[in-house]
Amino acid sequence: MKKWLGALMLFFCCISANAQPIDSIAVADRRFSFRYQKTYLPAGLMAAGILLKSQDKNEAKNNVVEAESKGLLGFKNHVSDYAQFLPYVGIYAFEWLGMKPKTDWKNRTAILAKGQLLNLGLVYLLKKTTNQTRPDGTSFSFPSGHTANAFAGATMLSIEYGEHHKWVPYAAYGVATGVGVMRVATDKHYFSDVLFGAGLGILSMKIAYWTHQYQWNKSNSETDPFLGSIY
Repeated sequence: MKKWLGALMLFFCCISANAQPIDSIAVADRRFSFRYQKTYLPAGLMAAGILLKSQDKNEAKNNVVEAESKGLLGFKNHVSDYAQFLPYVGIYAFEWLGMKPKTDWKNRTAILAKGQLLNLGLVYLLKKTTNQTRPDGTSFSFPSGHTANAFAGATMLSIEYGEHHKWVPYAAYGVATGVGVMRVATDKHYFSDVLFGAGLGILSMKIAYWTHQYQWNKSNSETDPFLGSIY
């Protein structure tokens, strides 16, 4: 189990390098344009989650007893319950600290609401439809809602600030990766649940950007209450 957790951490860390926003976007048009190539990563994660579903169940059956008896990595806590929201704090806090976001706070809030509605709605629907048992014996394992939520937030944080602050995607997806790892380490999810949840979260937030109409259409509103003092 521990070697699988290490592999999971390494795999998700690679996402940080491949999920950064790399488009050169003019100030006059800062929309996040659709490109089918941008679906490769989330679609790949979701496909991997589906393909690994049966394998993860068999692996869990062989390791749950060991994990519970040895206290795998000492993770029997609720850190992931709170850590999943850290990227969302950064979406507004970073601007307050003086970092330049891609969109003004009105559009940002609308995109966040749409992305969350889509993400949480799909997570709820899939949990109810599949009704998979978790490694610890409780219900509604697939997909991991905590992981989906964390990666949705990490995606938005990266899109908003990654263009001007290259370290943001690494930090954002690093936090999201930690959430996914903790969900497996605490026997709350199988690997497949976490992989699918990560892909779902990323795709949901990207769809929110692709479909947004930008009613206010400003890179930064003059009345933005979160606007930093240094720009």
